[in-house]
Amino acid sequence: MIDIHHKNTTLRYARASGKIFLDEQTLERVKQKTVPKGDVASVARSAGILTAKRTPDWMVFSHTLPLDWVDISMEILPDALKFTAEARTVWKTGLEMEVMVAVNGALLNAYDMLKPLQEDITLGDIRLEEKNGGKSDHRDHFDRPITAALLTVSTAKKDGNRPNHSAEIIREFLEDKSITLSEEELLAEQKEDIEATLDRLSGSVDLILLTGSSGAQKSDLVPDIVRQKVDKLLPGIGEAMRQYGFQRTPFAMLSNQVAGLKGDSLIISLPGSSSGAEESLHALFPGVLHLFKMIGR
Repeated sequence: MIDIHHKNTTLRYARASGKIFLDEQTLERVKQKTVPKGDVASVARSAGILTAKRTPDWMVFSHTLPLDWVDISMEILPDALKFTAEARTVWKTGLEMEVMVAVNGALLNAYDMLKPLQEDITLGDIRLEEKNGGKSDHRDHFDRPITAALLTVSTAKKDGNRPNHSAEIIREFLEDKSITLSEEELLAEQKEDIEATLDRLSGSVDLILLTGSSGAQKSDLVPDIVRQKVDKLLPGIGEAMRQYGFQRTPFAMLSNQVAGLKGDSLIISLPGSSSGAEESLHALFPGVLHLFKMIGR
């Protein structure tokens, strides 16, 4: 199975359809509800809903997910019955397989009910008609690449006493998101140096990411500096990082991540630990980039 533990839950919807091709006499029996085994629409609807719930039992790599809503509708066409399956959930992965399985469940049960009435029944036109939700729906496109600067703030890392794993993770993450990392620096925990670097970079890059010196210790300077330097605080960004992190470790409640705008530059304080930095990035991207659309970037 694909590992989806890092994904955010989002509202997701999918719709699929399929047809069972029948002759005029069989279609009339369905329409008049005179099929010996019962009402085709009702049975197929129930079957489709049940099979949607059992999708992981059929599909080897499908994840088990909560189905908030599933429904099956039937339309009588001149040469076929068309079944449409719809589903909705708030979860980490999509519903494509659930609605495809649901359509097949409805079609097979309709076939079972109608085969005594007609021998040459054909199933077909099974397709996914629509899906939405997930990262693809929250990804913006820009005329020019987003530029970024990465600042690691740690005296221990600056002195070579600790490896800079968080910077490596952030660098790799940004490459995958088509963000141009134009500058990278390693700073000691010195207030004047951090402030001067933020002043220099603001306006020259779109995104400034700081990692480290963001916890509860007295030496952790970055959050307070960011609060003082930005023109406008954006508390939702810090809240998103903490909420995402807290779902994975209770230690996230001790974080002090902040973000804000200085001019047209977005400044974000990330944790100094490699796991904390990675989790925070997954919490924010790609949705956080929509800010640049909002400010007319």
